Amino acid sequence: MNILDLVVGKPIKTSDERAEQIGPVQGIPIFGLDGLSSAAYGPEAALSLLIPLGLLGVRYIVPISAAIITLLVIVYFSYRQTIAAYPSGGGSYTVARFNLGAPAGLLAAAALLADYILTAAVGISAGVGALVSAVPSLLPHMVSLCVGILIVITILNLRGVREAGTVFAVPTYLFVGALLITIVTGVLRVLLSGGHLTPAVPLPFPPPMTEAVSYWLLLKVFASGCTALTGVEAVSNGVKAFREPTVKNAQRTLTVIIFLLAVLLAGISYLVKIYGIAATHPGQPGYQSVLSMLTAAVFGKGVFYYLTIGTILVVLSLSANTAFADFPRLCRAIAQNNYLPHVFVYRGRRLVYTYGIVVLAVLCGGLLVLFGGVTDRLIPLYAVGAFLAFTLSQAGMVMHWRKNRGPHWLKSALVNGLGALVTGITTVVVLVAKFVEGAWITLLFIPLTIVFFALVRRHYHSVKLLTTCKVPVDAAGLSQHPIAVIAIDRWSAVTRQGIEFAARLSPEVISLHVEPNEHEHSDLLQDDWEHYVEQPFRSAGKEPPQLHVLPSPYRFVIIPVVQFILELSKRNPARSIVVVIPELVEDRWYEYFLHDQRGRLLEWVLLARGNERIFTVSAPWYIGKRT
Repeated sequence: MNILDLVVGKPIKTSDERAEQIGPVQGIPIFGLDGLSSAAYGPEAALSLLIPLGLLGVRYIVPISAAIITLLVIVYFSYRQTIAAYPSGGGSYTVARFNLGAPAGLLAAAALLADYILTAAVGISAGVGALVSAVPSLLPHMVSLCVGILIVITILNLRGVREAGTVFAVPTYLFVGALLITIVTGVLRVLLSGGHLTPAVPLPFPPPMTEAVSYWLLLKVFASGCTALTGVEAVSNGVKAFREPTVKNAQRTLTVIIFLLAVLLAGISYLVKIYGIAATHPGQPGYQSVLSMLTAAVFGKGVFYYLTIGTILVVLSLSANTAFADFPRLCRAIAQNNYLPHVFVYRGRRLVYTYGIVVLAVLCGGLLVLFGGVTDRLIPLYAVGAFLAFTLSQAGMVMHWRKNRGPHWLKSALVNGLGALVTGITTVVVLVAKFVEGAWITLLFIPLTIVFFALVRRHYHSVKLLTTCKVPVDAAGLSQHPIAVIAIDRWSAVTRQGIEFAARLSPEVISLHVEPNEHEHSDLLQDDWEHYVEQPFRSAGKEPPQLHVLPSPYRFVIIPVVQFILELSKRNPARSIVVVIPELVEDRWYEYFLHDQRGRLLEWVLLARGNERIFTVSAPWYIGKRT
């Protein structure tokens, strides 16, 4: 077993994809970890802004939480309809693109990408921050701890969806179970106390009131508390990860996640008010998290207290997994429309979108290092992207129902319309309330990302126009000469030039096409081959090149080609083999990263594993010469 097999696991066949699909039990920790873990910091984010109101501020947490839960329920019904209407996944991006147009779709995509990057960074930093508050000696190592957790989460996701779901299931369900037990026990004690409730351990005294109540303050509190809603769109983006019945399993998963989150938010806010728990200033002496004080008030600081705090620490650290589950799928959907490099479409050895996972890890790591792993510095950037995507998704669904009028379409449109209105207002509130604190960075990131999308799309469009070929091979003017082997992907101007060059080198040309999924592209290629290659050669009285379609159940491309060439060399010990490698030569250096470089990799592998009778020759097709 090599190191790669040990770290990320052995390759999985495409035909085994169904075994990697998940049900609600695994879907909850994969797609719900971020949303559920927000119960640990959402109420505290709101309470922290109520500190200037002293004990009076605690009384406002219940109505504010009720408003947040109401918004959560509206968003739930909206996304439940989205899952049924768009079972292929893609969430807000797909809905906005199909119903509001490409610009709205790109706006939703950029907003979601920003949200996922921040989700991963905030989740990891919050977990490490909670750990450092419990063990202050770890403070100098915050960034190292963040990066270490990030590496672990990245590796687990590279191992596949099903395996990640199994690993994350235990801490997720322990976390939910511990909080539910705390809430139920706390409510029972309230009912049995007869109005004389006494905390199991003394709580810190609320700070004195230093500020008057204002609508602006309450709006800021609501905006901070809305961080509890980030991540609820995750299921709609990853519908295709669920086993049959796909839509039903996705909807059940979303229902359980939203129900649990609503119960946790309601229970925590109610007990916080009853016990009179006020937030303490993070980073100052005597700081305790709200959940730490609440658990201690209900059970005291015994075994259950430390078990609960332990699960909170672990789940907060691992909550970034939701972003790792959705970010690659969103990148794939965007790349399929040519707005991101095509490498995001390819699935790796474990049937996951490897490039998306790695890119998210790099971006998240950069944020953690840049902001020193401190959650308070990242929180102001949070939630704007999520609510902007919510709004575009719901507005898109309204247009969807309007265009596809079916039974009860008006009722469905009203649900999504209400969702669009409420989330739109919330987006404005969150943006205004957090603009100076750092939300402007997200507002800057989103248009820059859209510009990047447009540049990538323009490049691919230009390349497609330049490589589109309607001209047959010029077989009549070709001279004859060893066995020529050429690897091709599809019929294009690049392929045509490569075949003409190979035919000039030898009268015996073998073309190889690797097909990861049986008959996915080979039928179309066969038609093009008959029209553009075989007919011109026969008309010229020459033997046309052979076309061999090589199956690749593990989606490898280079390995089947190399194996074929080595076997061909063994069967023809007296002949030389010339491997013609068609290559697209980019006009600008940065365009190199927008195309796969399999041709150069094939050349390197043949140089390493070939022999003196195997020659490689490049057939370059220059973009710059044709613009």
